[in-house]
Amino acid sequence: MNIEVVTEKTLPRLRLPQVSRPGWFGRLWMLAVLPALLLFTIPILTIFLRLSLSDFIHSLRQEAVLQAVHLSLITSFISLLGIILFGTPAAYYLYRRRSRLHWLADTLVDLPTVLPPAVAGVALLLAFGREGLFGPLLRSWGISLPFTTAAVVLAQMFIAAPFYIRSASVGFAAVDCELKHAAALDGASRWQIFRYIVLPMSAPAVLSGCILAWSRALGEFGATLIFAGNLAGRTRTMPLAIYIGFETNLEVALTLSAILILVSSFALLMLKVVIKNHLPAN
Repeated sequence: MNIEVVTEKTLPRLRLPQVSRPGWFGRLWMLAVLPALLLFTIPILTIFLRLSLSDFIHSLRQEAVLQAVHLSLITSFISLLGIILFGTPAAYYLYRRRSRLHWLADTLVDLPTVLPPAVAGVALLLAFGREGLFGPLLRSWGISLPFTTAAVVLAQMFIAAPFYIRSASVGFAAVDCELKHAAALDGASRWQIFRYIVLPMSAPAVLSGCILAWSRALGEFGATLIFAGNLAGRTRTMPLAIYIGFETNLEVALTLSAILILVSSFALLMLKVVIKNHLPAN
């Protein structure tokens, strides 16, 4: 019996696929992407080129800037707490999809994201203003919402809540149904299933929704301007202070714009880190 000895000479040479260089179509495609990147980069970069470090530090010491930053941070975090409190049940309801009115609730949740901010402000004013739908009832309780800090929070919640609800709902839907069925067979209640299984396993999506909602609330402008006004130290958030700054002090407007860009960039970076750390490994 002849046994052929396998050596390197008898083995067929394996040719690894070579990475081809991009052809004319690939180069053309890269050139086609460049205008979009420049459109996003140049305007933002111009703000930092126009604003010197000394002007930035000087503007940070001004009372108008400090008031706007402080008010924006306080109201956006309060809005986020309210969004989590009222938005989590809504996200869970959308995830279950057992009601005939699910399509209506799903549409209403997404509606603020496509409405012009001015329309949202008018709607809030007609609903909760002094002469609005609930105005007489609120007055009987001694509550006046328009042109107050509470109006800023309500406007931010109205605009930013859909971002949290949608993200949390997607996270709830991604939880394995077999785990919930197994927990139910073991005697777990719906609340226990949600608390110990659904919520922990959907934590990345919920956290992503929190980051998106907070960033959107921080940059809210149109609805706040109409419903809450532009009162210094009371309703003038950073976007509203930027609007006033272009008429009175351009350095203040540029400083607040730079702050919002840096904060938004950091929020997006944190969002990408959360998503990347919870992606399934290939």
